[in-house]
Amino acid sequence: MTGITFIFFACLLWAADTLIRYPLLFGGSSAQQIVLFEHLILVAVLAGIFIYKRRSFNFISRKTLIPFMVVGILGSALGTLAFTEAFYLSNPTVVILLQKLQPLVAVTLACVLLKEKIDSRFFLWLGLAILGSLLLIWPDLQTLLISLKEGDLEHGQQALWGYGLALFAVVSWGSATVFGKKLSTQGLSSLDIMAGRFSFGLLGMLPFAFMAPTLITSIELTVLQKIAMLALLSGVLGMHCYYQGLKRIPAHWATLAEMFFPVAAIFINWLFLSVEMTQIQLLGAFTLIAASAMVQKRPALATSS
Repeated sequence: MTGITFIFFACLLWAADTLIRYPLLFGGSSAQQIVLFEHLILVAVLAGIFIYKRRSFNFISRKTLIPFMVVGILGSALGTLAFTEAFYLSNPTVVILLQKLQPLVAVTLACVLLKEKIDSRFFLWLGLAILGSLLLIWPDLQTLLISLKEGDLEHGQQALWGYGLALFAVVSWGSATVFGKKLSTQGLSSLDIMAGRFSFGLLGMLPFAFMAPTLITSIELTVLQKIAMLALLSGVLGMHCYYQGLKRIPAHWATLAEMFFPVAAIFINWLFLSVEMTQIQLLGAFTLIAASAMVQKRPALATSS
């Protein structure tokens, strides 16, 4: 199985978790509470695996400290919170559009930090993937264009704050891809990277728990059970697939493969929620998948120095 295929599976699992995550959010649970308990459960599960397998917790060192802080605190905790909050504060379509900048962040960091050599032809596939992802949200884009024409788009301080949070999430996730690859090149296993990611993610969430203790004291058992399902689905299984893929391919390939997520989300909505896909969205899905698949046909694009 290729690295890109592993990441495709991870995206499918991340998309499936929206069937639980968003009903929780709109049902009264805060993003802070969901992300906090996700990390608590994930750290407990991985600690149990480490103890069962008698593995040592020696993956933290001076060389891995900063990468784990970026992957865990920024990518796993704060980036997720920022993106979720942006949906409440700003126009969701604009937030999704801003997310399309994530590959540019990851590709730039891959060149600068990992010294990955990127052939100009790679940007053809990246451009096609971005075009495909835009076609996937074409119905929402049409609504956005009408709002712009009529001057109805939110532009107040709250909306601007939301767009800023979306950009923060984009930088956090793009950085997490690159630093996750950096950890994999240092000989760490997927299990080690996951343990470090979620442990540092939990550290990033603890200040929220101290500032609002009700995040812990007010949670209901049914909500906790659903969060546990999220942790196992997108956390343990999803991130395991993701890091299995990331260690097999360069970071700039991985960020292109991650763009499969909207395709997976639309497929999940069609399968479980009976949401029909338009012809334009089908074209976008085909374009995005083709671009992500074709990049691995040219190994010369991804050779590292």
